[in-house]
Amino acid sequence: MSQVLSDAALDQLFRTARTHNELGGEVSDETLRRLYELAKWGPTSANMSPLRLVFVKSPQAKARLAPALDEGNYAKTLAAPVTAIVGYDMAFYDKLPYLFPHADAKSWFDSKPEPALETAALRNGSLQGAYVLMAARAVGLDCGPMSGFNNAMVDEAFFGGTRIKSNFLINLGHGDPAKLFPRSPRLSFDEAAQVL
Repeated sequence: MSQVLSDAALDQLFRTARTHNELGGEVSDETLRRLYELAKWGPTSANMSPLRLVFVKSPQAKARLAPALDEGNYAKTLAAPVTAIVGYDMAFYDKLPYLFPHADAKSWFDSKPEPALETAALRNGSLQGAYVLMAARAVGLDCGPMSGFNNAMVDEAFFGGTRIKSNFLINLGHGDPAKLFPRSPRLSFDEAAQVL
């Protein structure tokens, strides 16, 4: 890990990457698989990997998602080639004997109260959701991450009968830079960070 990425790569991932409200084009299933194959390598606590994804692509799947969308996200989400539902599995510990085989990590979680499980699953699922966003940019996709939907409706429509909960959505596709709003500022290092 000693090699610094090129400026072009850093631009694509961070500096010139933007949140797109209008996405079009085509996104192949192969691209979605490539995206996941990158994102899955990001670290999580005890390699718990609670991320669960649904890539909403077909008209039938979009029709299931539509009723859960807030008005401001409705049109752009239905127009996007793909919407990723970024979820997290509250029963993530069932996979720990496979994911973390060198210790009995399942026993660290399987008897914990629901709030403690929620904290672990949400935190690590959110980390993985961010990896999904960065992996999408790495494979050449533009992204529109968002809240603004009814989680309970999404959970019922896409995760019924499981312990998976939705966290946020990411519209995926190809954006038009001419349709972007001016870039919003960010906090400076001194405003947001300190070195002690």
